[in-house]
Amino acid sequence: MLTTTYVPGAPNWLDLGSPDIDASAAFYSAVLGWEYQSAGPEAGGYGFFQQDGKTVAGLGPLTEEGASPSWTVYFHTPDADATAQAVEQAGGTVRVAPADVFTYGRMAAFTDPTGADFAVWQPRDTGGMEVVAVPGTLSWVELYTTDAAAAKAFYDSVFSWQTTDVQMSPELTYTVLRPSGTGEEATHGGLMQLPQANLDAGSTPEWHPYFEVSECDATLARATEHGAILLIPAMDVEGIGRIAMFLDPAGALFAIIKSAGPSG
Repeated sequence: MLTTTYVPGAPNWLDLGSPDIDASAAFYSAVLGWEYQSAGPEAGGYGFFQQDGKTVAGLGPLTEEGASPSWTVYFHTPDADATAQAVEQAGGTVRVAPADVFTYGRMAAFTDPTGADFAVWQPRDTGGMEVVAVPGTLSWVELYTTDAAAAKAFYDSVFSWQTTDVQMSPELTYTVLRPSGTGEEATHGGLMQLPQANLDAGSTPEWHPYFEVSECDATLARATEHGAILLIPAMDVEGIGRIAMFLDPAGALFAIIKSAGPSG
């Protein structure tokens, strides 16, 4: 499970790019109970989602040309510049070159060879999210990809993740991810091949977050009441928990989970 003891390759930051900061802040406040705190005028409109005074994610305006509203998952790196080189050598693209964010840390943003965007965070003053894996916070990250084999090879080259394949059905293999050198208790996410039906419907490769919730169905009701589009109705996944997936009112994809384990 996720912890705030961040190791290389583990998710350590998450932010939402939105065309309307106020509207996004209001939506996630209503659905997950977050409060929004602006980082001030020098931050270019960027700010922080907080729960009980602890930062759980970031929120900022869309800054890249042609960008769509989306959540971006950041993975811990001890050296953003070295990771950028590794991404290029493995066939990925550097979208945002490594750069310092005041004294908080150093970030860079990439696109993997299948077309999914992600980023890295090299901590300095700010280590990352201050709380995870409890209701109202990030508990899992997931990659939908058009080429699971290529994606696994790419991320192995960049982060040296350890992977475990789980056969969910005759047609679906789910790959569970964890940082290099850790045990199964450190799993942080998964990846899966997009089914042909999803591709036919226009789905594209992307990373998305799962937020832990106390009650899946109640949270689902709040999300749809406040303008979210339901993509996957609430469903039980044996041994995992109860999940649902949405597009928020701006079009950013996210999921919720009431875990079967202790984090729920």
